[in-house]
Amino acid sequence: MTVFQALVLGVVQGATEFLPISSSGHLVLVPWLLGWQFDPNASFVFDVLVQWGTLLAVIAYFFKDLVALVRAALLGLARRRPFADPEARLAWLIVLASIPAAVFGLALKDIVETAFGQPRMVFIFMLVTSGLLAIGEWVGKRRRTTADMRWTDSLWIGFAQVLALFPGVSRSGSTIAGGMTRDLARADSARFAFLMSIPIMIGAGLVALRDLAKAPNVGAQLTSVAIGLVAAAIVGYISIRWLLNYLKTRPLTVFIVYTAAVGVLGLALIAIRG
Repeated sequence: MTVFQALVLGVVQGATEFLPISSSGHLVLVPWLLGWQFDPNASFVFDVLVQWGTLLAVIAYFFKDLVALVRAALLGLARRRPFADPEARLAWLIVLASIPAAVFGLALKDIVETAFGQPRMVFIFMLVTSGLLAIGEWVGKRRRTTADMRWTDSLWIGFAQVLALFPGVSRSGSTIAGGMTRDLARADSARFAFLMSIPIMIGAGLVALRDLAKAPNVGAQLTSVAIGLVAAAIVGYISIRWLLNYLKTRPLTVFIVYTAAVGVLGLALIAIRG
């Protein structure tokens, strides 16, 4: 992988991890469309480590929120009133929402990895993302905030995140749509979606790092990986800030159209190429 390719894929990862258009799908599609061929081991190393860039971005953006949530949760446990404080309650709702993806991620690991090698499946799942976003806009009443959330809302959004295990289904898209179907306002749904992505991203990253230790020639890729990681972190931070501001006043229409267009055009291109 060249420095230029690492930079491009880092930017793609940073932008698409938080915009509801699927980072995993774009990391499969961009090399496929550009005709880039990577050694599977090199691609694996890059994909694992560049995701830590977007993890750094979301932690940096919500750092004050995370400190407040962890502090409230620990104080609640110490006082034996874990749900009395609103911040503590939100922290435990985030933990609850992270459980379904963790369980199903381990159970479906082999199936998901197979899907990553099939551009056709990515395009199909992009259409699924478009459908989820459309349902969120159609069903959601947008009259509730995270302060109004119940444990059933959290679990519902957590199961929505399970869909994002497959490349082409956006993690932020599925969880934002899941929150909106529970009548959360767009920006509140996005904030919860980003916060709940942190535990699952840390968990997935640690599991992948275990596999990474077995991969050959890791040291030879450090320059490319470092460039991709930094690019993903910077662009990811900008994407979070932009999307949260955007959703305060605008619907998800542009993302619905984009993911549908990519899905349809991609399937057409596969048909043409035979």
